Amino acid sequence: MEIEFDVKITPGVLYDYMLYHTYTSASGLIGQVVGALLVVAFFLGKGVLFLIAGIVILAYLPWTLFIKSRQQYLSNPAFKNPLHYKMTEEGVEVSQKGEVQGQRWEDMYKAVSTPRSLILYTSPVNASIFPKRELGENAAGVARMISTHMPPKKVKIRG
Repeated sequence: MEIEFDVKITPGVLYDYMLYHTYTSASGLIGQVVGALLVVAFFLGKGVLFLIAGIVILAYLPWTLFIKSRQQYLSNPAFKNPLHYKMTEEGVEVSQKGEVQGQRWEDMYKAVSTPRSLILYTSPVNASIFPKRELGENAAGVARMISTHMPPKKVKIRG
């Protein structure tokens, strides 16, 4: 079985990936817990500084990720043109402007889904992002292909 599709990376797609990646890491979770605890402390009668600090902490990360996604999109020439993906029994190939790179299924790090994307990690910090909107009718096939070729413990894809 083979599936081929094109993906255009936009700032919104990058932002979705960055939010997922950050908020599933220890530092992202700790930051949100601290921010929430500061807001709760305000409602328990502590000073207004607790509220201000909590709001700043809670808003800082999404805002900086939003800015970073825009900057990364503008500074990376690979995002200017669609990426062509080909999923085969052996692995995943990505090509653009005649240049082809591939990775075998057994070398993939993990696969996850967000409400907007399927994310195939090729390392702990690098990933191929497949926006569900761009995949259209291929989304279910891509999810099935990933789930078939990767160990279940590495795949966290929900409908």
